[in-house]
Amino acid sequence: MIVRWGIEELGGLLAALGIGRPLLVTTPRLADLELPVRARFSGAQPHSPLETVAAATAAAAEADGLVGLGGGSAIDTSKAVSAGTGLPLIAVPTTYAGAEWTPYFGMRDAARRLKTGGSGAKTVAVVYEPKLTLGLPRGETVGTAMNALAHCAEALYAGECSDASLGAELIARWLPVVVSDVDDLEARTGLLEGAMHAGMALAQRGLFLAHAMAQALGGRYGLSHGAMNAICLAPVLRFNETVVPEAIASLGISLGTDEPATKVEELARLGGFERLRDFGVPESELPELAVETAARPGAQANPRSASADDIEALLRSVW
Repeated sequence: MIVRWGIEELGGLLAALGIGRPLLVTTPRLADLELPVRARFSGAQPHSPLETVAAATAAAAEADGLVGLGGGSAIDTSKAVSAGTGLPLIAVPTTYAGAEWTPYFGMRDAARRLKTGGSGAKTVAVVYEPKLTLGLPRGETVGTAMNALAHCAEALYAGECSDASLGAELIARWLPVVVSDVDDLEARTGLLEGAMHAGMALAQRGLFLAHAMAQALGGRYGLSHGAMNAICLAPVLRFNETVVPEAIASLGISLGTDEPATKVEELARLGGFERLRDFGVPESELPELAVETAARPGAQANPRSASADDIEALLRSVW
């Protein structure tokens, strides 16, 4: 994967890759940014609805490459188009989600209230521009950073991972600074670097129970993936500690604490993320949600076996 820092690198990168008719895939907020692209699709939506992916794919009919600009949903939409068309993709992330580092992508089937997805994105390069993260709302800043932190935590389950350790350290160091001063470019740069390492860790290792819970919640209710990871990560860390104590301890070292789950809760509160009930999740549906989660690959790959009853108990602990 080619990595460049600075949006001014995009034009040269497109030329070097032989992409002459790039389609920009982004959100309405970023649609007017001056970039060296031939066409624009600015309809990316949260959770990458199936119909949005179809529309973006149609818009790419004359393109010979893609530029995905935005948060996880815009990047996932562009990845879905890349997978379906075979077009090369340059990702320009404007949040801390780390979606740019894997060939996988999530989509939402609103009619079935399910989070689905696929793989096969042809991401060839990533361009990081910290200035594009300025103005990112507090909730999205914290939520996507907590998603990145969950990538780090889950990567450590399989053993030491330098990218996961460094990513967690940088996120813990810089997230509180960014929240206290959203225009601090040095802090934004440090946090984006942490998210980059988290994405690298994700690409090496994969996803587990906390992400499976967040995916089920997002698919059923259309809730923020980052916010759901922020809420679900701490109880899962405590649940897994009996079988992967070294991994939890390693995370604690990166976070600068002997109580990593407590530190995760502290960081999540920076975005106001504490209870599922605050997001309108009905208590009566927790059993169904637990069953849905248990069927997900991330839950089944978790280092500690988790039944639907176990998952329901975890959900109730943060409801």
